[in-house]
Amino acid sequence: MNAEFVNPFLSSFINVLKTMAQVDIKPGKPSLKKDAIARGDVSGLIGMVGPNAKGSFSISFDKALALNVFRLMVGDELEDIDDDITDMLGEITNMVAGGAKLQLGEKGFDFSMATPVVVSGPSHTIKHQVDGAKVLMPFTSEHGTAFIEICFNQ
Repeated sequence: MNAEFVNPFLSSFINVLKTMAQVDIKPGKPSLKKDAIARGDVSGLIGMVGPNAKGSFSISFDKALALNVFRLMVGDELEDIDDDITDMLGEITNMVAGGAKLQLGEKGFDFSMATPVVVSGPSHTIKHQVDGAKVLMPFTSEHGTAFIEICFNQ
């Protein structure tokens, strides 16, 4: 998977967190992920299908980041991951996918997007839509950590 395909997801994620929660999140070093275990405590997964590529991407937040982003977006303090947090992460996943879809469309990639699925809990798993290389990108902020996984057959 080339950077031209991955970068729209990364820039969209950074933009969504900055715009919606005023969180500055910094990308780390990408790697290939070999297992299905999520690196965070709550994850949003969305499938994307187009004529020239098919796959999915996910966003995983650690508990601290999920609670802090919720507080910054909504103004309410929560103590644990609940339905409000999973709803929020579903919306963030949808916004990031939409932003990436727009940027990829400008490069000739056209996609339909599924409805995001959100899962949570210790050591939950993420099942991507296609077999293939999974790019794992860590992010850090003063509010916690996040991970993006991108897996496409293009």
